[in-house]
Amino acid sequence: MNQASKPPSRRAEYAELTRRAIVDAARRLFAERGFFATRVDEIAAEARVSPATVYAVSGGKQGLMGTLIDEWTRAPIIAEYEERFARLEDPAEILRTLSFMTRTMRQDWGDVMRLALATAPHDQAVAADFALGTKRYRDGVGLVARRLADLGALATDVDADEAADVLWYYFGYASLFTLVDDNHWTYDRAERWLARAASDALLRK
Repeated sequence: MNQASKPPSRRAEYAELTRRAIVDAARRLFAERGFFATRVDEIAAEARVSPATVYAVSGGKQGLMGTLIDEWTRAPIIAEYEERFARLEDPAEILRTLSFMTRTMRQDWGDVMRLALATAPHDQAVAADFALGTKRYRDGVGLVARRLADLGALATDVDADEAADVLWYYFGYASLFTLVDDNHWTYDRAERWLARAASDALLRK
């Protein structure tokens, strides 16, 4: 068996299980209590490790927030959908797919998004991680805009850059939170409306 194919050692497996327990505990407590109201010793107790282990594994609360933002903005679904967008040729279907992806990501990672939005203005380290995460998010939206432009699907007065801005308006942080949290729409209704609205705003008639 060559070096590359060796299974992880028991020590490595235990280290990963410990890291996962700490990250999951932090996510639960941050969602329940907020970033600033959660203490490292509470995360340690929830993960059944010592506070020293939390610092050693994650670098403390800021490090844990950075990990959560990284996991959200590098979720496997993102690469899967990027490949799907490259294959799709129906512009309306592309926007329906983007709307479904946005809804799915919000249901899976909305707690982390809300936490980052609330914490970043008050913590420099979290703000830096959130800025990087937002750039990845916007880059993904820009990829869809360029795909629509390449298909010749955009309205005559809209270029790829403007399309990316409009898509961010519909599929960035604010719109879905507003429709679901403030207006109490179902995710199904919000997903359908956002896809239609983006199509009306961007696509060639």
